[in-house]
Amino acid sequence: MRDFWRRFRSRSGRTGLYLFVALLIVALAAPVLAPHDPYKQAVVRRLKPPVWMEGSLPANPLGTDQLGRDNLSRLIYGARISLFVGAATVLGAGVLGTLLGILAGYFGGRLDYLISTFINAAWSFPFILLALIIVAVLGAGLQNLIIALVATSWASFARLARGEVMAIKNREYVRAADALGARTPRMLFKHVLPNIASSLLVIGSIEFGRAILRESFLSFLGLGVPPSIPSWGGILSEARAYIFTMWWLVTLPGILIFVTTLSVNLLGDGLRDAFDPRLRGR
Repeated sequence: MRDFWRRFRSRSGRTGLYLFVALLIVALAAPVLAPHDPYKQAVVRRLKPPVWMEGSLPANPLGTDQLGRDNLSRLIYGARISLFVGAATVLGAGVLGTLLGILAGYFGGRLDYLISTFINAAWSFPFILLALIIVAVLGAGLQNLIIALVATSWASFARLARGEVMAIKNREYVRAADALGARTPRMLFKHVLPNIASSLLVIGSIEFGRAILRESFLSFLGLGVPPSIPSWGGILSEARAYIFTMWWLVTLPGILIFVTTLSVNLLGDGLRDAFDPRLRGR
């Protein structure tokens, strides 16, 4: 860890790390940090403004929604859904796409042709149409939402892994390991995968932020997380009727989505600089 922190000297990367850790702590400690029950309704206190505006309630520092639920508590609990969806999507799409990309780039031939065909098909298919088909067939829900996001994200990992493997499979250290009798699994996971990890970290950070945006988009359309579960996209969807009269209802979750996406992208750039052996001496 000491050696990693020494190499992880990018200011933007550390800023992204601090922001992401803060968001993660908020999500994990939501039951402790949330001042109210995010599901409790109180219609008599509906649509109250934040504390810096006239007519606010001290007990609800960020106001209340159309059902009188505390906005701050719902935003805190919404961080759990957004971060979980982003992590689950990157994990699922990363494992699937990286494995297929490594196999296609290393073995080539018919296997490469078959996998490349699926990659090109996934890239050419519109995201929203594919997501709508999956959700329509499987039904709305958190699990089905993650399946839809994985199905629309794995091709990015596969294309990157395939190109990187094709570039390094003929290098000296790979040939030397092959000449010494290294088995294929060891070749792939010991000599090939570690040398493309930095590129995968970058695309993973991009896809993490993209998954959060897509979850918000699908939840905004009512096709993502069920309305009963607080999520930033769901909060935006419920507040769209008041977008011109009560701007804070859509602005606050929008800011959180922006900050989360920015922190992950900054963290990904910092991790790339720290792990890429070609950049360590700079």
